[in-house]
Amino acid sequence: MLRASITGIGAATLMLLNGCAAYTARPLAAGTENVAALNPPVPAVLLQQSQTIDRPFLTPVAIDLARPLGRDAIGVLAVLENPDLAALRARAGVAEAQVFAAGLLPDPTFTFQLDHLLSGPDPVDNIVGGIGFNLNALRNRGLNRSLAQATQRQVRLDLAWAEWQTAQTARLQAVRVLALRDILATTQLSAGRARDLLQRYLRAAGRGDIAADQVQTARLSSQDAEIAARSAETDLNTAAFELRRLLGLPPAYPLDLAPEPPPALTLSAEELFTLAIRYRTDLAALRAGYDAQQGSVRKAVMDQFPTLDLTLNATRDSSENKFLGPVIAFTLPLWNRNRGAIRIEEATREALHAEYDARLFRTRADIAAALAGLQIARHQRDVLRAELPSITAFAAATRRAATRGDLAIATAELAEQSMRDRQLRLLQAEQAIAEQTIALELLVGAPHEAWGQK
Repeated sequence: MLRASITGIGAATLMLLNGCAAYTARPLAAGTENVAALNPPVPAVLLQQSQTIDRPFLTPVAIDLARPLGRDAIGVLAVLENPDLAALRARAGVAEAQVFAAGLLPDPTFTFQLDHLLSGPDPVDNIVGGIGFNLNALRNRGLNRSLAQATQRQVRLDLAWAEWQTAQTARLQAVRVLALRDILATTQLSAGRARDLLQRYLRAAGRGDIAADQVQTARLSSQDAEIAARSAETDLNTAAFELRRLLGLPPAYPLDLAPEPPPALTLSAEELFTLAIRYRTDLAALRAGYDAQQGSVRKAVMDQFPTLDLTLNATRDSSENKFLGPVIAFTLPLWNRNRGAIRIEEATREALHAEYDARLFRTRADIAAALAGLQIARHQRDVLRAELPSITAFAAATRRAATRGDLAIATAELAEQSMRDRQLRLLQAEQAIAEQTIALELLVGAPHEAWGQK
């Protein structure tokens, strides 16, 4: 009898284990040979993914890395190939697994007790078996599933916000690269002209034709021009490497970018703030997180009530008497009553409420500041555009006069340098306009094309 009982238990255990998951190791790569970010995207795969991408803030586009990348292509490429986003998407799978886990029914517990008879008048061993159910887990199953689903929504919305930020940051870096290329060309031209003028002054000073203070002035001007050119070169190099990182491209990958003029935005700060509440997925994620915390507070309140475990026992004693009956176990809410957990969850809810209010306040302030910066950059650009024709005409006139011998070459160089300085300031103003426009889109949470949609 004893052997048969043990054999039956072993067979049942093996049957249950057959349905269990098996552990499979997945080691990290030993070196860098398997790091996908070191290699450029596969053109065929990238083309298919870019044409079928489904994001509310992105327009599907056929990406061809052999052609200049426009605004839409840069945003799509950043979302598809950025390694950090790939890691975030992998982590989003944890939330999906938690939803799956929250929907599973709790496994029952099984107990078995055998008291082997060593001596005495009774004929058989004492056997006790029981199967138990955690009724408290069943009671909270629906609430736990709702909590997991709310958390999953928050994770997905946070991921969408990260994708949007990455796309806009990549677009901003692309605008910066294009502007810095023009700025570098202008500063290098100024540095070359300043070096030529300094050499002429040095030769003239050697002949005794000019005073030493003029040479020193030319030397300082040449140094300033060289510093400006080196600074522009450094800024361009930094922006280009950052853009490649955001796009998931190798550090030495050639960048071919298509310039696109920024749109004319006419909405007020309040209108943009209203759109931000509607479109920004980080605000939606905070709302989802607050909903999840509401559920956590409710669960903590429910947990103050007695937990209940039900066990059904079957017993055969050594006199071959057979018994069958339930065992009920529950906690008595006398002292603790889960008051600590309730207070913690309520305080957490209050913190999330304050965090959401703070995010709204900061969003409003950031939009107002970005819009004011855009307006200032536009005003500066308009002033420079209005002044540039006359300055350009004056520089051309002085160059003609210097060529005829009516003016010194230095005077013509000074007039042309003044023109290049204005051109440089105009390029910087246009760069600021493009960057502030992208910053406004980022703060609103949607591209400007969607702002007029209902």
